[in-house]
Amino acid sequence: MSDAPWNPWTIPNAVTVGRIVGIPIFLWLVLSSDDGYNLSAAILYCVIGWSDYLDGFLARLTGQYSRLGPLLDPIADRGLALAGMFVSWRYELLPRWAVAIVLVREALMLLVGQWAVRKGVQIRINWAGRLGVAPILAAPFWAMVHVQWFALLLLYSGIILSLWATVLYAVDARRQLRAMHSN
Repeated sequence: MSDAPWNPWTIPNAVTVGRIVGIPIFLWLVLSSDDGYNLSAAILYCVIGWSDYLDGFLARLTGQYSRLGPLLDPIADRGLALAGMFVSWRYELLPRWAVAIVLVREALMLLVGQWAVRKGVQIRINWAGRLGVAPILAAPFWAMVHVQWFALLLLYSGIILSLWATVLYAVDARRQLRAMHSN
């Protein structure tokens, strides 16, 4: 959407901002518990996660595209993933080694994303990345509601997909940088 206007005042952007605002509320609710099992926090986490699809749907439905939306959406996604993994780590809801992989990868993607923007590299979402987000975001929810086997299945499949997506992002960025330098 590099040709779309910045236009911050859109319905999809309002949904994304709502997602971002919901993350500290989720953290406050879940950190108020003794063990990480808080139904209200789990429901809010689920709503924030599912509303990721809502903002994209609303953008297509209303035709309200903006350059701001694609910048805010990864902040909401990464913020929710980091919050869910932080809670999973703190309360040992998921294996810490797996949570560490997700946390390191998410932090790396935030840093690399900033670097890419400064270098003029366009980050294009790939299919592995699209498919890997949902299981990683869902794993803490299922862990918070005591469905551990499903949380683990989602977490491990999400890690595999997100690591593959990271490789694809690196290959694409390298290709773009080579093309910029050859011109």
